[in-house]
Amino acid sequence: MATPASPASADVFLKGLIKENPVFVMLLGMCPVLAVSNTVINAVSMGLAATFVLTMSCALVSLLRHFVPKQVRIATYIVIIATFVTMVDYMIQAISLDLYNSLGAFIALIVVNCIILGRAEAFASKNPPITAILDALGMGIGFTIALLSLGAVRELLGFGTLFRGTPIEVAVFGPHFEPWSVMILPPGGFLTLGGWLLFFNWWKERKTTRQTPQEGTQA
Repeated sequence: MATPASPASADVFLKGLIKENPVFVMLLGMCPVLAVSNTVINAVSMGLAATFVLTMSCALVSLLRHFVPKQVRIATYIVIIATFVTMVDYMIQAISLDLYNSLGAFIALIVVNCIILGRAEAFASKNPPITAILDALGMGIGFTIALLSLGAVRELLGFGTLFRGTPIEVAVFGPHFEPWSVMILPPGGFLTLGGWLLFFNWWKERKTTRQTPQEGTQA
């Protein structure tokens, strides 16, 4: 049987996708979620950047968990995270300056993203590397899915397109569509996030309602 220290690999990975999604369930990392999710490309880029930093940081924290003194563990984790954030910062600059400018200061702010520091402290520092990596990947992909969900809705309603600014840009609603400018502004981020949270709460309630009669029947 799996123990709390070494849970089943599938459960460790999958919990970050839906059950413990960092955005839709735990409401973490709200600054980048609301700020850079106005287009699909920005959302996916930020999600992948955060996933890389989260995975690499948790792997290294797990490897060093027996060597880092408790008194300086938080400072050590921040240094580790900042190192990988710096790598991501330079990689994005090398890939696309336009994307780098679009994401702006939020790349550097990955250092203080509570999802990353929280997983390093709460999970990676207490589990072996493979388990820590699976947890980080699940949380990172869940974060990316959440960003993509917001980015797709906001870009569709705010521009009428998908993958705006890329060679594969698609005009979904055609030339006569009247964009909802509010969706690409900060209020649009709050409105879209609220809509997705409403959907997730409805889905959870519906799932609970379906399970309750089944449990009563079995009893």
